[in-house]
Amino acid sequence: MSNVTTRFFHTGSATDPIRLRDGGEMEEVTLAYETWGELNEDRSNAILLFHALSGSHHAAGFNPDIEAINGIWQPELHEGWWSDMIGPGLALDTNRYFIICANYLGGCYGSSGPASLDPETGKPWGSRFPHVTAADQVEIQARLLDDFGIGKLVAVIGPSVGGLLALAFATRFPHRVANVVSIASGYKTTVLNRLVLFEQILAIENDPNFNGGDYYEGAPPLYGLALARMISHKTFVHLDAIERRARQDVVQPDDVLAWYRVRDQFQSYMLHQGKKFVKRFDANTYLRINDMWSRFDGAQEGDAGSPEDLFARVKDAGQKWLVFSIDSDFCFYPEEQTELVTHLEKAKVDVMHITVHSDKGHDSFLLEPNLYTPHIAWVLGRA
Repeated sequence: MSNVTTRFFHTGSATDPIRLRDGGEMEEVTLAYETWGELNEDRSNAILLFHALSGSHHAAGFNPDIEAINGIWQPELHEGWWSDMIGPGLALDTNRYFIICANYLGGCYGSSGPASLDPETGKPWGSRFPHVTAADQVEIQARLLDDFGIGKLVAVIGPSVGGLLALAFATRFPHRVANVVSIASGYKTTVLNRLVLFEQILAIENDPNFNGGDYYEGAPPLYGLALARMISHKTFVHLDAIERRARQDVVQPDDVLAWYRVRDQFQSYMLHQGKKFVKRFDANTYLRINDMWSRFDGAQEGDAGSPEDLFARVKDAGQKWLVFSIDSDFCFYPEEQTELVTHLEKAKVDVMHITVHSDKGHDSFLLEPNLYTPHIAWVLGRA
Protein backbone atom coordinates (compact mmCIF):
# COMPACT_ATOMS: atom_id res chain seq x y z
CA MET A 1 0.00 0.00 0.00
CA SER A 2 1.18 3.54 -0.70
CA ASN A 3 2.23 6.24 1.73
CA VAL A 4 -0.33 7.41 4.29
CA THR A 5 -0.42 10.80 6.01
CA THR A 6 -1.57 11.37 9.58
CA ARG A 7 -4.28 13.99 9.96
CA PHE A 8 -5.47 15.81 13.05
CA PHE A 9 -8.96 16.43 14.43
CA HIS A 10 -9.50 19.20 16.98
CA THR A 11 -12.54 19.47 19.22
CA GLY A 12 -13.56 21.45 22.30
CA SER A 13 -13.21 25.13 23.12
CA ALA A 14 -13.02 27.56 26.03
CA THR A 15 -16.82 27.82 26.03
CA ASP A 16 -17.38 24.10 25.39
CA PRO A 17 -14.53 22.20 27.07
CA ILE A 18 -14.11 18.43 27.03
CA ARG A 19 -15.33 17.10 30.37
CA LEU A 20 -14.10 13.65 31.32
CA ARG A 21 -15.83 11.11 33.53
CA ASP A 22 -13.31 11.33 36.37
CA GLY A 23 -13.68 15.09 36.65
CA GLY A 24 -10.87 16.16 34.36
CA GLU A 25 -11.48 18.98 31.90
CA MET A 26 -9.61 20.03 28.75
CA GLU A 27 -10.31 23.13 26.74
CA GLU A 28 -9.41 21.44 23.47
CA VAL A 29 -8.21 18.00 22.47
CA THR A 30 -6.53 16.71 19.34
CA LEU A 31 -6.88 13.23 17.84
CA ALA A 32 -4.33 11.97 15.33
CA TYR A 33 -5.94 9.65 12.80
CA GLU A 34 -5.53 8.02 9.41
CA THR A 35 -8.04 6.78 6.86
CA TRP A 36 -8.06 4.26 4.01
CA GLY A 37 -10.52 3.92 1.15
CA GLU A 38 -13.12 6.46 0.06
CA LEU A 39 -16.20 7.58 1.98
CA ASN A 40 -19.22 7.06 -0.26
CA GLU A 41 -21.77 9.74 -1.06
CA ASP A 42 -24.26 8.80 1.65
CA ARG A 43 -21.48 8.15 4.19
CA SER A 44 -22.71 4.60 4.84
CA ASN A 45 -19.54 2.55 4.23
CA ALA A 46 -17.37 3.54 7.22
CA ILE A 47 -15.58 1.20 9.65
CA LEU A 48 -14.08 2.44 12.91
CA LEU A 49 -10.96 0.55 14.00
CA PHE A 50 -9.47 0.68 17.52
CA HIS A 51 -5.81 -0.18 18.10
CA ALA A 52 -4.17 -2.20 20.88
CA LEU A 53 -2.45 -0.86 24.02
CA SER A 54 0.90 0.17 22.52
CA GLY A 55 -0.33 0.42 18.95
CA SER A 56 -1.13 3.53 16.98
CA HIS A 57 -3.58 4.96 14.48
CA HIS A 58 -1.18 3.93 11.69
CA ALA A 59 -2.80 0.62 10.84
CA ALA A 60 -1.89 0.25 7.17
CA GLY A 61 0.43 1.57 4.50
CA PHE A 62 3.73 3.37 5.00
CA ASN A 63 4.14 6.52 7.11
CA PRO A 64 7.75 7.63 7.69
CA ASP A 65 6.94 10.75 9.69
CA ILE A 66 4.27 12.29 11.92
CA GLU A 67 4.17 16.02 12.46
CA ALA A 68 5.45 17.26 15.84
CA ILE A 69 6.65 13.85 17.05
CA ASN A 70 10.33 14.00 17.85
CA GLY A 71 12.31 10.78 17.83
CA ILE A 72 9.56 8.49 19.12
CA TRP A 73 8.27 7.50 15.64
CA GLN A 74 10.81 4.74 15.18
CA PRO A 75 11.40 2.88 11.86
CA GLU A 76 9.64 -0.24 13.16
CA LEU A 77 6.41 1.81 13.25
CA HIS A 78 6.57 3.12 9.69
CA GLU A 79 4.79 0.08 8.26
CA GLY A 80 1.17 -0.18 9.42
CA TRP A 81 0.44 -2.82 12.05
CA TRP A 82 -2.47 -4.33 10.02
CA SER A 83 -1.30 -3.79 6.45
CA ASP A 84 -2.16 -7.41 5.64
CA MET A 85 -5.78 -6.79 6.68
CA ILE A 86 -6.53 -3.37 5.18
CA GLY A 87 -6.41 -2.79 1.43
CA PRO A 88 -8.01 -3.72 -1.89
CA GLY A 89 -9.51 -7.19 -1.66
CA LEU A 90 -8.35 -7.75 1.94
CA ALA A 91 -10.49 -8.33 5.04
CA LEU A 92 -11.14 -4.60 5.37
CA ASP A 93 -11.54 -4.04 1.65
CA THR A 94 -10.70 -0.45 0.73
CA ASN A 95 -12.54 -0.91 -2.58
CA ARG A 96 -15.74 -1.12 -0.53
CA TYR A 97 -15.12 0.46 2.88
CA PHE A 98 -13.77 3.67 4.39
CA ILE A 99 -11.68 2.77 7.42
CA ILE A 100 -10.76 5.19 10.22
CA CYS A 101 -8.32 4.60 13.07
CA ALA A 102 -7.41 7.22 15.68
CA ASN A 103 -4.63 7.40 18.26
CA TYR A 104 -6.18 7.39 21.72
CA LEU A 105 -6.63 10.46 23.87
CA GLY A 106 -3.63 10.36 26.20
CA GLY A 107 -1.55 8.80 23.42
CA CYS A 108 1.93 9.72 22.29
CA TYR A 109 1.61 9.58 18.51
CA GLY A 110 -0.01 12.93 17.80
CA SER A 111 -3.15 12.93 19.98
CA SER A 112 -3.40 15.10 23.08
CA GLY A 113 -1.45 13.33 25.81
CA PRO A 114 0.83 13.88 28.77
CA ALA A 115 3.75 14.76 26.49
CA SER A 116 1.80 17.37 24.53
CA LEU A 117 1.75 21.02 25.56
CA ASP A 118 -0.82 22.43 27.96
CA PRO A 119 -1.99 25.67 26.31
CA GLU A 120 -2.22 27.37 29.72
CA THR A 121 1.43 26.78 30.64
CA GLY A 122 3.16 26.10 27.34
CA LYS A 123 4.78 23.06 28.98
CA PRO A 124 4.00 19.34 28.72
CA TRP A 125 0.95 18.24 30.68
CA GLY A 126 2.91 15.54 32.52
CA SER A 127 1.26 14.55 35.79
CA ARG A 128 -1.61 17.00 35.28
CA PHE A 129 -2.96 15.15 32.26
CA PRO A 130 -6.31 13.73 33.43
CA HIS A 131 -7.33 10.10 33.76
CA VAL A 132 -9.19 8.85 30.70
CA THR A 133 -11.79 6.07 30.64
CA ALA A 134 -12.95 3.91 27.75
CA ALA A 135 -16.21 5.89 27.74
CA ASP A 136 -14.20 9.11 27.30
CA GLN A 137 -12.28 7.59 24.40
CA VAL A 138 -15.37 6.57 22.44
CA GLU A 139 -17.18 9.84 23.12
CA ILE A 140 -14.26 11.73 21.56
CA GLN A 141 -14.12 9.38 18.59
CA ALA A 142 -17.87 9.81 18.07
CA ARG A 143 -17.11 13.52 17.60
CA LEU A 144 -14.59 12.58 14.91
CA LEU A 145 -17.28 10.58 13.10
CA ASP A 146 -19.67 13.52 13.41
CA ASP A 147 -17.07 15.73 11.75
CA PHE A 148 -17.08 13.35 8.78
CA GLY A 149 -20.88 13.34 8.75
CA ILE A 150 -20.92 9.59 9.43
CA GLY A 151 -24.12 8.43 11.09
CA LYS A 152 -24.08 4.62 11.18
CA LEU A 153 -20.98 2.47 10.86
CA VAL A 154 -20.71 -0.77 8.93
CA ALA A 155 -18.65 -1.99 11.89
CA VAL A 156 -16.50 -1.20 14.87
CA ILE A 157 -13.47 -3.47 15.10
CA GLY A 158 -10.87 -3.86 17.82
CA PRO A 159 -8.17 -6.33 18.82
CA SER A 160 -6.98 -6.63 22.43
CA VAL A 161 -7.58 -3.36 24.32
CA GLY A 162 -9.13 -2.09 21.11
CA GLY A 163 -11.82 -4.75 21.55
CA LEU A 164 -12.77 -3.18 24.87
CA LEU A 165 -13.26 0.16 23.14
CA ALA A 166 -15.22 -1.46 20.33
CA LEU A 167 -17.56 -2.85 22.99
CA ALA A 168 -17.81 0.54 24.69
CA PHE A 169 -18.63 2.31 21.43
CA ALA A 170 -21.17 -0.30 20.36
CA THR A 171 -23.00 -0.15 23.68
CA ARG A 172 -22.86 3.63 24.17
CA PHE A 173 -23.95 4.28 20.58
CA PRO A 174 -25.88 1.12 19.70
CA HIS A 175 -27.82 2.60 16.78
CA ARG A 176 -24.64 3.86 15.14
CA VAL A 177 -23.18 0.35 14.71
CA ALA A 178 -24.28 -2.54 12.48
CA ASN A 179 -21.49 -5.04 13.26
CA VAL A 180 -18.95 -5.52 16.04
CA VAL A 181 -15.72 -7.50 15.64
CA SER A 182 -13.96 -8.17 18.94
CA ILE A 183 -10.60 -9.96 18.67
CA ALA A 184 -8.85 -11.47 21.70
CA SER A 185 -10.58 -9.11 24.09
CA GLY A 186 -13.28 -9.32 26.75
CA TYR A 187 -16.16 -7.84 28.70
CA LYS A 188 -14.52 -6.94 32.00
CA THR A 189 -10.88 -6.80 33.11
CA THR A 190 -10.01 -9.87 35.18
CA VAL A 191 -8.34 -9.84 38.58
CA LEU A 192 -5.25 -11.43 37.04
CA ASN A 193 -4.94 -8.71 34.43
CA ARG A 194 -5.49 -6.00 37.02
CA LEU A 195 -2.57 -7.40 39.01
CA VAL A 196 -0.31 -7.69 35.97
CA LEU A 197 -1.16 -4.11 35.01
CA PHE A 198 -0.54 -2.94 38.58
CA GLU A 199 2.94 -4.49 38.47
CA GLN A 200 3.66 -2.45 35.36
CA ILE A 201 2.36 0.74 36.95
CA LEU A 202 4.58 0.17 39.98
CA ALA A 203 7.60 -0.45 37.74
CA ILE A 204 7.20 2.97 36.13
CA GLU A 205 6.19 4.85 39.29
CA ASN A 206 9.27 3.54 41.13
CA ASP A 207 11.79 4.58 38.51
CA PRO A 208 13.84 7.40 40.11
CA ASN A 209 13.46 9.46 36.94
CA PHE A 210 9.67 9.27 36.90
CA ASN A 211 9.34 12.35 39.12
CA GLY A 212 5.60 11.87 39.59
CA GLY A 213 5.10 12.04 35.82
CA ASP A 214 6.93 15.36 35.31
CA TYR A 215 10.09 14.13 33.62
CA TYR A 216 9.99 15.86 30.25
CA GLU A 217 12.66 18.40 31.12
CA GLY A 218 15.01 15.72 32.43
CA ALA A 219 15.86 12.06 31.97
CA PRO A 220 12.83 9.86 31.22
CA PRO A 221 12.00 6.75 33.30
CA LEU A 222 13.51 4.32 30.80
CA TYR A 223 14.24 1.48 33.23
CA GLY A 224 10.72 1.56 34.66
CA LEU A 225 9.10 1.58 31.24
CA ALA A 226 11.41 -1.19 30.01
CA LEU A 227 10.52 -3.34 33.03
CA ALA A 228 6.81 -2.67 32.49
CA ARG A 229 7.14 -3.82 28.89
CA MET A 230 8.99 -6.96 29.93
CA ILE A 231 6.20 -7.79 32.38
CA SER A 232 3.58 -7.39 29.66
CA HIS A 233 5.51 -8.94 26.78
CA LYS A 234 5.39 -12.43 28.22
CA THR A 235 1.58 -12.26 28.09
CA PHE A 236 1.51 -11.10 24.45
CA VAL A 237 3.78 -13.82 23.05
CA HIS A 238 3.29 -17.51 23.71
CA LEU A 239 6.14 -18.98 25.76
CA ASP A 240 6.96 -21.46 23.01
CA ALA A 241 7.34 -18.54 20.60
CA ILE A 242 9.59 -16.73 23.07
CA GLU A 243 11.77 -19.82 23.21
CA ARG A 244 11.98 -19.95 19.41
CA ARG A 245 12.80 -16.27 19.09
CA ALA A 246 15.28 -16.24 21.97
CA ARG A 247 17.35 -18.97 20.37
CA GLN A 248 18.33 -16.43 17.75
CA ASP A 249 19.52 -13.87 20.33
CA VAL A 250 23.05 -13.70 21.66
CA VAL A 251 23.67 -12.58 25.24
CA GLN A 252 25.35 -9.20 25.00
CA PRO A 253 28.42 -8.44 27.14
CA ASP A 254 26.93 -5.16 28.35
CA ASP A 255 23.79 -6.84 29.70
CA VAL A 256 24.82 -6.19 33.31
CA LEU A 257 22.52 -4.83 35.97
CA ALA A 258 23.92 -3.89 39.40
CA TRP A 259 25.70 -7.15 40.24
CA TYR A 260 23.79 -9.63 38.10
CA ARG A 261 24.97 -10.53 34.62
CA VAL A 262 22.31 -11.76 32.20
CA ARG A 263 22.84 -15.52 32.04
CA ASP A 264 20.95 -16.86 29.04
CA GLN A 265 19.31 -15.96 25.74
CA PHE A 266 15.84 -15.79 27.28
CA GLN A 267 16.79 -13.08 29.74
CA SER A 268 18.67 -11.29 26.97
CA TYR A 269 15.62 -11.50 24.68
CA MET A 270 13.31 -9.94 27.27
CA LEU A 271 15.81 -7.21 28.10
CA HIS A 272 16.10 -6.46 24.40
CA GLN A 273 12.30 -6.11 24.12
CA GLY A 274 12.26 -3.64 26.99
CA LYS A 275 15.14 -1.57 25.62
CA LYS A 276 13.56 -1.45 22.17
CA PHE A 277 10.16 -0.37 23.49
CA VAL A 278 11.37 2.70 25.39
CA LYS A 279 12.58 4.25 22.14
CA ARG A 280 9.05 4.33 20.73
CA PHE A 281 6.67 4.92 23.62
CA ASP A 282 6.01 7.37 26.44
CA ALA A 283 5.77 6.18 30.06
CA ASN A 284 2.89 8.50 30.98
CA THR A 285 0.87 7.31 27.99
CA TYR A 286 1.55 3.72 29.02
CA LEU A 287 0.19 4.52 32.50
CA ARG A 288 -2.95 6.22 31.18
CA ILE A 289 -3.89 3.34 28.87
CA ASN A 290 -3.04 0.72 31.48
CA ASP A 291 -5.24 2.54 33.98
CA MET A 292 -8.09 2.67 31.46
CA TRP A 293 -7.70 -1.06 30.80
CA SER A 294 -7.38 -1.98 34.48
CA ARG A 295 -10.71 -0.35 35.36
CA PHE A 296 -12.69 -1.57 32.37
CA ASP A 297 -16.13 -2.97 33.07
CA GLY A 298 -18.54 -3.05 30.14
CA ALA A 299 -21.63 -2.17 32.17
CA GLN A 300 -19.95 0.74 33.96
CA GLU A 301 -18.51 2.17 30.74
CA GLY A 302 -21.96 1.94 29.20
CA ASP A 303 -23.75 3.45 32.23
CA ALA A 304 -25.80 0.28 32.56
CA GLY A 305 -26.96 -1.41 35.72
CA SER A 306 -26.06 -4.91 34.57
CA PRO A 307 -24.80 -6.87 31.55
CA GLU A 308 -28.42 -7.67 30.74
CA ASP A 309 -29.32 -3.97 30.55
CA LEU A 310 -26.19 -3.22 28.52
CA PHE A 311 -26.70 -5.84 25.84
CA ALA A 312 -30.45 -5.30 25.59
CA ARG A 313 -29.52 -2.10 23.71
CA VAL A 314 -27.40 -4.12 21.32
CA LYS A 315 -30.26 -6.52 20.65
CA ASP A 316 -32.72 -3.67 20.10
CA ALA A 317 -30.34 -2.04 17.63
CA GLY A 318 -30.04 -5.28 15.64
CA GLN A 319 -26.25 -5.48 15.92
CA LYS A 320 -24.34 -8.57 14.81
CA TRP A 321 -21.19 -9.62 16.68
CA LEU A 322 -18.12 -11.63 15.72
CA VAL A 323 -15.93 -12.62 18.68
CA PHE A 324 -12.50 -14.22 18.21
CA SER A 325 -10.63 -16.25 20.83
CA ILE A 326 -7.01 -17.40 20.48
CA ASP A 327 -6.49 -20.73 22.18
CA SER A 328 -2.88 -19.91 23.20
CA ASP A 329 -3.64 -16.41 24.50
CA PHE A 330 -2.08 -15.59 27.90
CA CYS A 331 -3.19 -11.94 27.86
CA PHE A 332 -6.94 -12.14 27.24
CA TYR A 333 -7.63 -15.76 28.08
CA PRO A 334 -10.32 -17.56 26.01
CA GLU A 335 -12.52 -17.68 29.11
CA GLU A 336 -12.88 -13.90 28.80
CA GLN A 337 -14.39 -14.14 25.34
CA THR A 338 -16.64 -16.94 26.57
CA GLU A 339 -17.98 -14.59 29.25
CA LEU A 340 -18.67 -11.91 26.65
CA VAL A 341 -20.38 -14.35 24.31
CA THR A 342 -22.51 -15.72 27.17
CA HIS A 343 -23.79 -12.21 27.93
CA LEU A 344 -24.57 -11.65 24.25
CA GLU A 345 -26.37 -14.98 23.90
CA LYS A 346 -28.46 -14.32 27.02
CA ALA A 347 -29.54 -11.04 25.41
CA LYS A 348 -30.36 -12.99 22.21
CA VAL A 349 -27.86 -10.98 20.16
CA ASP A 350 -26.74 -12.45 16.83
CA VAL A 351 -23.19 -13.56 17.73
CA MET A 352 -20.59 -15.82 16.12
CA HIS A 353 -17.71 -17.09 18.29
CA ILE A 354 -14.58 -18.31 16.50
CA THR A 355 -11.61 -19.93 18.27
CA VAL A 356 -8.35 -19.49 16.40
CA HIS A 357 -5.84 -22.30 16.90
CA SER A 358 -2.38 -20.74 16.98
CA ASP A 359 1.01 -21.20 18.62
CA LYS A 360 1.70 -17.47 18.52
CA GLY A 361 -0.38 -16.39 21.51
CA HIS A 362 -2.09 -13.02 21.83
CA ASP A 363 -0.06 -11.54 18.96
CA SER A 364 -1.69 -13.95 16.51
CA PHE A 365 -4.02 -11.20 15.31
CA LEU A 366 -0.96 -9.25 14.14
CA LEU A 367 0.91 -12.18 12.62
CA GLU A 368 -1.66 -14.50 11.02
CA PRO A 369 -4.15 -12.49 8.93
CA ASN A 370 -5.28 -15.61 7.04
CA LEU A 371 -6.86 -16.98 10.24
CA TYR A 372 -9.15 -13.94 10.61
CA THR A 373 -9.77 -12.67 7.09
CA PRO A 374 -12.45 -15.15 5.89
CA HIS A 375 -14.69 -14.65 8.92
CA ILE A 376 -14.34 -10.84 9.00
CA ALA A 377 -14.92 -10.53 5.26
CA TRP A 378 -18.02 -12.73 5.50
CA VAL A 379 -19.51 -10.75 8.39
CA LEU A 380 -18.87 -7.42 6.70
CA GLY A 381 -20.21 -8.81 3.44
CA ARG A 382 -23.56 -9.47 5.11
CA ALA A 383 -23.89 -5.72 5.65
